[in-house]
Amino acid sequence: MQTGNVIFLGLGAAGAPGAPFAAPLVGLAAFLLGAALAALAWRGSAEAAGALLGPALAAEVGLLALAALIAAAADPSAGDFAAYLLIALLSLTMGLRNTIARHAGGPDLATTVLNLTMTAFAAPSPLGFASGAELAERAAGLAMILAGAFAGALLVKTGTALPLALAAAVSLLAAVELRSSHVPHPTDRG
Repeated sequence: MQTGNVIFLGLGAAGAPGAPFAAPLVGLAAFLLGAALAALAWRGSAEAAGALLGPALAAEVGLLALAALIAAAADPSAGDFAAYLLIALLSLTMGLRNTIARHAGGPDLATTVLNLTMTAFAAPSPLGFASGAELAERAAGLAMILAGAFAGALLVKTGTALPLALAAAVSLLAAVELRSSHVPHPTDRG
């Protein structure tokens, strides 16, 4: 959503009617803070980023749960302090997630930069176009993003707290799955 934030920030700065300025500015700043924190924690190889998946998921669960609690308690509206706080928490979370995923994951799925995922369909491999397995992975990523957006749109009709609580729960399930599927690396001790 940071592309949209940059566009809204430009529209708001130019004084376009109804275009927000403060909300995208808060979102961009918090996203960059989350990305910077993850980059400071990472400082290494893809394996190092992989080791951060568990702690990053734990941070994500905590931030999403906090956002759900704030949404339930405050029932935020555009321009409220609570709304800006939610924007900051969620953007910080996405900055953390994107940075870790970018370093730990492969090139076939960009977590929030859908354009990269879509253009990857035409990315050449050594034999020409992407292989069937690469295309299947990319298609699965696009399908999951679409399904998530569809489910999110339906859930938002119930309010803000439920979708945020479910996002925290899904992240928690991912953290539990990651922990239970950990295969020790030969350099792991114990």
